[in-house]
Amino acid sequence: MRCSASVVLCSVFFAIVMTALPATSAAQIGIGVSVNFGPPALPVYEQPPCPSAGYLWTPGYWAYGPDGYYWVPGTWVMAPQPGFLWTPGYWGWGGSAFIFHVGFWGPHIGFYGGINYGFGYFGNGFQGGEWRGGQFFYNRSVNNVNITNIHNTYNTTIVNNTTVNRVSYNGGTGGITSRPTSQEEAVEHEQHVGPVAAQTQHEEAARNDPQQRASVNQGRPPVAATARAGELKGEGAVPAKAAGAPYHPPANERGNEQAGRPANNVPRPPVPNDAKDLQPHDRAAAPNTGNAKTDQKYQQQQDKLYAKQQQDHQKLAQKQEQEHQRLTQQKANDTQRQQTEQRHQQQTSQMEQKHTQQAQHLQQKQAPSHPAESERK
Repeated sequence: MRCSASVVLCSVFFAIVMTALPATSAAQIGIGVSVNFGPPALPVYEQPPCPSAGYLWTPGYWAYGPDGYYWVPGTWVMAPQPGFLWTPGYWGWGGSAFIFHVGFWGPHIGFYGGINYGFGYFGNGFQGGEWRGGQFFYNRSVNNVNITNIHNTYNTTIVNNTTVNRVSYNGGTGGITSRPTSQEEAVEHEQHVGPVAAQTQHEEAARNDPQQRASVNQGRPPVAATARAGELKGEGAVPAKAAGAPYHPPANERGNEQAGRPANNVPRPPVPNDAKDLQPHDRAAAPNTGNAKTDQKYQQQQDKLYAKQQQDHQKLAQKQEQEHQRLTQQKANDTQRQQTEQRHQQQTSQMEQKHTQQAQHLQQKQAPSHPAESERK
């Protein structure tokens, strides 16, 4: 299934609202924005000192908004309750688009794409500290902690066997190839708490700062990390030392426009208002497991999903066309027509978002949990 950037740009507000809502389970907080091109590399930066005991580090990440990718600085945040740890969000290739998997709080660390965020988050688990009897103890070997002010510390050297790179997404061309372990998959079914209010406000502050946009800072944000959430100015704001890799903006990126000229001087593709204007997506092929019976079963599942999505597409297109005909018969004014077009954009974008999530879910369900699984079948 194709996921055009123009469709996503129209639905970003809807998707971001989804990610900002608090939740109590992984199913409710799992999926956020989807984009058809991956985020920039992770910038190089230093961690600001921990402000006081009880604060946990939350790594910085690239989020997506109406003006393209923007950097949400890493920051220290109070855990919502003792015993909870932060599993960072991550971008992952879903077969037709890059999808942001929203981070969450819980008693155990889940899968975060194998992304090496640093400062204890080296791609798997968390080595930055641990809870002991209701108090959090910091590992000074990976965290910037002032032992004069914070006494709950220890020093354990971490051997990081992960190849050091700045890749910020899982899957797709050039992405991290890590897959969740059985323990990480089990964490997905535990009760979680979504980002706390300080984190959503922190992301909003970054989204509202044009300097944080990749199209402006070329992958080297002026504020890469902060001592406290939401405080993007002052002594606690740490600039990036360097971009993680040379920045290559996509042709359809909306940022860095001057005098109405699209980025890179490439004409921006038209935004589809109606479902009938969308390009039909390709029928997905099931994975080859080496077992003919299993392959046939998986392909039938793919065909069933494809048929259902095509039916959804046709129904929405017919409904929208009927509304256009009624507007013509009623000789609607420009305001009424504009409102209808805006509603159709939202409907079309939501349908595409839903189809992308369905395709990703089926792909994950069919993918072998172990490299040798296909050989055992």
